Amino acid sequence: MRSVEKYARTVEEAVEEALRELELSKEQVEIEVIDEGSKGLFGLLGSKQARVLVKPKDLQSQKVQTGAAFLQGLLDQLDAKVTFTQGVSDDGTIVFTMEGQNLGLVIGHRGQMLDAMQYLVNVVANKGSGDWVRIVLDAEGYRQRREKALYDIAQRMADRAKAQGQKVALEPMNAAERRIIHMALADDTQVETASEGEDPYRRVVVIPVNS
Repeated sequence: MRSVEKYARTVEEAVEEALRELELSKEQVEIEVIDEGSKGLFGLLGSKQARVLVKPKDLQSQKVQTGAAFLQGLLDQLDAKVTFTQGVSDDGTIVFTMEGQNLGLVIGHRGQMLDAMQYLVNVVANKGSGDWVRIVLDAEGYRQRREKALYDIAQRMADRAKAQGQKVALEPMNAAERRIIHMALADDTQVETASEGEDPYRRVVVIPVNS
């Protein structure tokens, strides 16, 4: 979004005009006062208008920084000897990859701690206005390994459902992992998948099409 330069009798008036033109609030912009202006002699002779430059803040960068600071605070609270680096995936998702000791602590049982931390980081980072910024937490490739394991599980359960001729229920999973199961079997014309139950016990069932 473009920046706006405005002149007015006072800095405050110039800023207000710029905000109206940009249709943004004061919290959403950066304000540079180029000239505070002057009233001149008796408020008339030699008076000079105030001049300001107002530009929108990079809200995405601010949100990512907020998320990173919150994550660091969580790691400090856990006393985990872990550091993290920031990257961007092909679809624009922000990825914080953690490395170091105590990774089992931050991953938890089947990624439950990692998922909980990721949820909190996203909520804190996206508080306020602007488009939602998706942040994923990973720990030395855990997400990729888990995704591969889920694909393998999906294939085994599909084979079992087809061999037995009846639906097979998988263990309860969160929404992201259920989605991976659905995607893994989306091209298998011999089975269908569905989700059953209520969180946190919601699970995927694999159903042979001829059952």
